[in-house]
Amino acid sequence: MNIVIFGAGGRAGRQAVAEAHRRGHRVTAVVRDPARHGDLTGANVVAGDVTNAVSVEQAAAGHDAAISAAAGLSVPPHDFFTASSRALATGLAKAGVRRLVVVGLASVLPGASGVPLMDEPGYPNEYRSFYLGHAAGLDELRTCDLDWAYVAPAGDFDHDGGRVGRYRVAEHGDPADRITYADFAIALLDEIEDPRHHSAAVSIREA
Repeated sequence: MNIVIFGAGGRAGRQAVAEAHRRGHRVTAVVRDPARHGDLTGANVVAGDVTNAVSVEQAAAGHDAAISAAAGLSVPPHDFFTASSRALATGLAKAGVRRLVVVGLASVLPGASGVPLMDEPGYPNEYRSFYLGHAAGLDELRTCDLDWAYVAPAGDFDHDGGRVGRYRVAEHGDPADRITYADFAIALLDEIEDPRHHSAAVSIREA
């Protein structure tokens, strides 16, 4: 397949590129500044802006599916994630790309109580503006016509662990859960190759 990956320079994006390359796919890695990512191998690295529909369309032309692992820290989270969701919806549709898998955030998904993790008692909320930005971006996805999946770690990433090669779909979010970036990338590529979740958000945990 031809897969375009937005936000390919981040930790989740890099592992998605590596996993796609491992499986033999052709990858276009979209970053803000290719000169800063000379070590990003196994992909055609191009400049692009995930918040601009024209840029998304240009990067995605000729591809079969898209992954977005993009995050912008230089603008308010609400502005970035709503703009990126809208640009992806418009740009991918114009490029003829139907399948989109988005790297999400556990805090906006339901916990054991059924309410979003960020609203459960005791959940750390020092980054609540980031959580709310992600939630707003997810709300934008829910209004689009793409075949999308919002895939989030059930708790958080294990930043130091390596590839085990397995994962599980979690019943709900759990702040104690961890999954490595490499194993999370397996879930992302599985949703590209054999989509199981459609217009839905899903939590992933270590197997």
